[in-house]
Amino acid sequence: MTSQNEAPAGVDETHVDGNALAGPLAEIFSVDLTAATSRCAHCGRTGPVAGLRVYTQAPGLVARCQGCGEVMIRLVSTVGTSWLDMRGVTVLSIPMGD
Repeated sequence: MTSQNEAPAGVDETHVDGNALAGPLAEIFSVDLTAATSRCAHCGRTGPVAGLRVYTQAPGLVARCQGCGEVMIRLVSTVGTSWLDMRGVTVLSIPMGD
């Protein structure tokens, strides 16, 4: 387990916040998922998707928990297809607006 300010061993320190997921996720979902609240499957930390640490130096986007650094979301898109892996999220609370 890593502290809140450390990246997991072997992980590049360069990351952006979860807002980097806004555009790619908007192509899949009709609501803004960066405003959703997620719970980490590894440590139980709850917080907004926009607060996740997103690494863009891979063949897609990798979002890690701010608390433990474990992978919560993986998103890879190609022409015509997107792959979304959210096995690191136990629950996603999505505000639907009024």
